[in-house]
Amino acid sequence: MEQWIQYFEEWARQFEQWIHEQPKEQLYAAIVVVVLTFLIFIVYRILNRGQRNTIVLTGLSGGGKTILFYQLRDGTTHQGTVTSMEPNSGTFVLHSELEKKGKFKPIHLVDVPGHSRLRPILDDFLAQAAGIIFVVDAVEFLPNCRAAAEYLYDILTKSTVVKRKVPVLILCNKTDKITAHTKEFIRKQLEKEIDKLRTTRTAVSSADVTNDYTLGVPSEAFTFSQCHNKVAVADASGLTGEVSQVEQFIREQVKP
Repeated sequence: MEQWIQYFEEWARQFEQWIHEQPKEQLYAAIVVVVLTFLIFIVYRILNRGQRNTIVLTGLSGGGKTILFYQLRDGTTHQGTVTSMEPNSGTFVLHSELEKKGKFKPIHLVDVPGHSRLRPILDDFLAQAAGIIFVVDAVEFLPNCRAAAEYLYDILTKSTVVKRKVPVLILCNKTDKITAHTKEFIRKQLEKEIDKLRTTRTAVSSADVTNDYTLGVPSEAFTFSQCHNKVAVADASGLTGEVSQVEQFIREQVKP
């Protein structure tokens, strides 16, 4: 260790001597180049961040994500599709915008399978996500409430989502059905389940780190308003083509 320290000190002395030997004009020019390079790098990062156009569509299996994907892209349901077992993605202008005047920026929509074994794939897309649409089956919500809350909790506590404050839309799909639950009911039930989850997850975090961040305010009941990023709730029906609230969310994240 002492040998390395001596080596570093010797290198520092040589560097200092070299600095003093250089003409001032040359030093000033080098400093300007370094500063300009740094500024260009910062501007590039800011512009690159602003150009993100990826929207991630995820949620439990059977929620209707794939039908929503085709409604947004083609304006049809593509009847006969089955539960996706691999990501379905495409870059396109929303179908509802095709006949509108003006130019619209294409979005990159990624339909990530909801099967538990395939969820690690989600991390590959979150780093570039401008927004996340978490699809919930409004008809079969209650039997799947706990599983949906666990999946949503994992998303909301990921560092890639928290640090960039990626907006999340909880989309209650299949609301055209008479037996569908309202978005207010679904929101409240998810908040209650996540409130229970954060207690158990926090209790084991010291022994087994499963999440990057924690949710909510200590000693207060959890609500989505306490999240680091914006979380909204909306209705949709992929089957009937009622996806206006989804499109609004997408265009709020990916400007035309």
